[in-house]
Amino acid sequence: MKIRHIISTLPLIIILLFISGCQNKSSEKSGRIISAINSDLESLNPLFAFSDNEGNISELLYASLVQHDWDDKKGDMETSPMLAKSWEWSSDSSSITLNLRDDVKWSDGQQFTANDVVFSFDTYSDPLVQSKLYGTFKNFYIDSAMHIDLKKTFIVKNPFVIVINFKKNRAPSFYDIDFPIIPEHVFKNINRKDLVTAEKELKPVTDGAFTLSQWNKNQSIILKADKKSFLYKNGKVSELIFKIVPDYNSELTQLKKGEIDLMQDIKADDYTALSKINNLNIVAIKEREYDYAGWNNIDPEVYKKTKHIVPNKLFGNYEIRKALTFSIDRDEIIKQFLNNHGEAADGPVSSIFKDAFNYDLHPLIYSPDSSKKLLTKAGWKDTDRNGTLKKNGEEFSFTLCIPGGNPRRDFTATLIQNNLQAIGIKVKIEKLEPEVFFQKMFNRELDAWVAGWTVSIPLDLKSFWYSKLSDAPLNVASYQNKTMDELLEKIEVSQNGDEKNVLYKKLQEVIYKDNPVTFLFWDDKLIAYNTRIQNLNASPLGVFHNCRNWSTVK
Repeated sequence: MKIRHIISTLPLIIILLFISGCQNKSSEKSGRIISAINSDLESLNPLFAFSDNEGNISELLYASLVQHDWDDKKGDMETSPMLAKSWEWSSDSSSITLNLRDDVKWSDGQQFTANDVVFSFDTYSDPLVQSKLYGTFKNFYIDSAMHIDLKKTFIVKNPFVIVINFKKNRAPSFYDIDFPIIPEHVFKNINRKDLVTAEKELKPVTDGAFTLSQWNKNQSIILKADKKSFLYKNGKVSELIFKIVPDYNSELTQLKKGEIDLMQDIKADDYTALSKINNLNIVAIKEREYDYAGWNNIDPEVYKKTKHIVPNKLFGNYEIRKALTFSIDRDEIIKQFLNNHGEAADGPVSSIFKDAFNYDLHPLIYSPDSSKKLLTKAGWKDTDRNGTLKKNGEEFSFTLCIPGGNPRRDFTATLIQNNLQAIGIKVKIEKLEPEVFFQKMFNRELDAWVAGWTVSIPLDLKSFWYSKLSDAPLNVASYQNKTMDELLEKIEVSQNGDEKNVLYKKLQEVIYKDNPVTFLFWDDKLIAYNTRIQNLNASPLGVFHNCRNWSTVK
């Protein structure tokens, strides 16, 4: 009877075990979110987190002094406490006193203190390290090698109160102190030159909302919510898995099957089909990236040989550049390639910056006739009626360079070629290996090209449009304008937000008149995610910003 009783209860035990197992798996699944990324990372060390994915993930592991969130109504950033619980600016904004949290510990149990803050600034600015932020500390006291002068800059009053001094006649802000802080006790004994390779031997010691659970090379990166962290909130996401899926179509298939929960950089062609799937949400992050057709404003050969500024024989005249802008049908690119997920651009300031954006300016409408009038005025005419414009016996022809392996660049370049051919300009398209293309572009060796930029938050345009090219590495069009320089210099030192916005609007007027490049379109970033993810608030700061506040439903 005893044996019989045991046997009779076995099915019930098996059922209970099965139910329990399912509940455990369901519980794990309910707190887990899997996102695809298209390649593995080189580093999770915030010093060297150069790519977008590296930066996004490392910022989940390492906390900053302050945090920023995007306020869509204002079109600007809001600052709130993180490692610094409160602060006080001096009356002239030349220093800030930070009151640090005293309840933060690194994942190995060591206390976070002001020494970690000083060490982080020192390391990020050290020329031996060559961190991703090297050269960006222009508002600080720095030496000739751009290394922060610690004695002039920092006063540590106690382990949890620190004063940061800035250079006089500058316009420091919270953005100057918003980057991941690293643990002094982990990094201080490593030779600075060896920091870039030391990660292989170090287990990350972190203080952020998540800890690194596993890093399976070329497979996945697994983060677990740190329940001891001051950022932890019960009931939110417990595990983030970044699954490496190099192939776009495989990523799309896994999203549809529910094998991944989130996918970025959805192609416009896939938007309609995905929007019909009931368990998926599709969102568009608006206007932080724009494509443009670049016109070298100076002669690249002369500049390469002598570093002298001589106007480009084709693109040195602003009316010629305006004619080229008139002749390119940007709406056709937006309609045919972007499936209307974008809008025509007329300058480098996005409409997401609501107070800085100049609403009085509008993109030039596609008008071959207007283009022809400007070209004729400049002396370019089809004198022998063979369909090609000439001036002084020389044809208007040039090579348009694009990086290979980029369908959008292919489409755009072909459209530009056809549009310009229709008004008498010969364009040859040359595809270069991406590495070669960008090297030539940044060396200012190209006459014409198609590329794109991501606009920084907060706005920082000096490196793109300042005339002194040694101070403007991103001014690859070699744009020269003294009025622009004056505006950029005033913006750099202005401490008044309203004043900056007025200056930015004037800056847009100058660029609108000069057409240093042809701004093509702002590109929406399309993201698809499973409806089981709750509280996802995609913003211009990126989809994973504040993902610690996500939750899931079963």
